[in-house]
Amino acid sequence: MPEFNPLSILIQMINFLVLLILLNIIVYKPIRGMLKKRKEEIDSSSNLTDELKRNIEKYSTEIEENIDSTRKLGLKERIGLRNNGLAAEKELLQDAYSQVEEALGKAKNEIKEKINSARASLQNEMESFSHELAEKILGRSL
Repeated sequence: MPEFNPLSILIQMINFLVLLILLNIIVYKPIRGMLKKRKEEIDSSSNLTDELKRNIEKYSTEIEENIDSTRKLGLKERIGLRNNGLAAEKELLQDAYSQVEEALGKAKNEIKEKINSARASLQNEMESFSHELAEKILGRSL
């Protein structure tokens, strides 16, 4: 059996601690630094993603509101145009009715004048026929 040497154990412990310190300086610190940097980049990307999501929600809400207000405005505009069209149609119909009534009145007046002239003409002819008939019946001139 080998001898127990406390100095050897002390040297082994110092050797282990030196190795641990060197590994920490050479390997572990750079790896931890890279991991820390990577975590910061991931956190930064995550924050940027969250901000972009908020912006998307905000802009989509604004777009929806704009679409709704535009639809309402378009509906009001359409109703206004329809009402204007109905008013113009009513005015045109009233003008057409007044023109028809005017033409109808003129036609009635012309017919009345023709009837009156025909009556007067028939009255004159009737008088001459009755006069002529009376002469033929009586056989003499009147």
